[in-house]
Amino acid sequence: MTKALILNSAVTGEASISNRLTGEFAARLRERDPAARIVTRDLGARPVPHLLPETVAGIRATAATDAEKAALALSDELVDELRDIDLLVIGAPMYNFGMPSSLKAWFDYILRAGVTFRYTENGPEGLLPVKKAVVIETRGGLYSEGPAVAMDSQEPHLRTLLGFMGVTDVVFVRAEKLGFGPEAVQAAVDGAIAELNGCAERELALAA
Repeated sequence: MTKALILNSAVTGEASISNRLTGEFAARLRERDPAARIVTRDLGARPVPHLLPETVAGIRATAATDAEKAALALSDELVDELRDIDLLVIGAPMYNFGMPSSLKAWFDYILRAGVTFRYTENGPEGLLPVKKAVVIETRGGLYSEGPAVAMDSQEPHLRTLLGFMGVTDVVFVRAEKLGFGPEAVQAAVDGAIAELNGCAERELALAA
């Protein structure tokens, strides 16, 4: 049985293409594995609060105040959610060349030394049991090749954060050139859905 967590991070709700694509992927997983357990967390609609001076010690030091303890409790909840899955799916639109701040805030709550990673004499080591992720990136321009590659602060950052926790088997599915008109949008969405169908088939074949 597949156990997956889907993170949506777009703030545009039903108009979001990344949300649509994560939904399509979830549907393909359910078609191929009716017993699949899929949890969706919508960081765009219900964002994780950004760390503040009154809460950061709950994540980075010792929780003492009520606000710090609440931040730690939320962090524990999010980490436990990750420990209970086989597959992480992230819907990540590109905002100003990077990920949405809501998604970055989620990472701020789960990247914890001694919990999701640790430092060793050989460097940092990820501690999460989940190793597989599918990251669905939506972009108005073309950033995977050509002159705009240097402006992509989204994919390298996501790859680094996931790898730091031990999520090393990551597939990036990109729907690009969404700002190039309706035909380009349709082509990008169709291509991403075809790639996601292949990801679903491979994932369930490996789980069988």
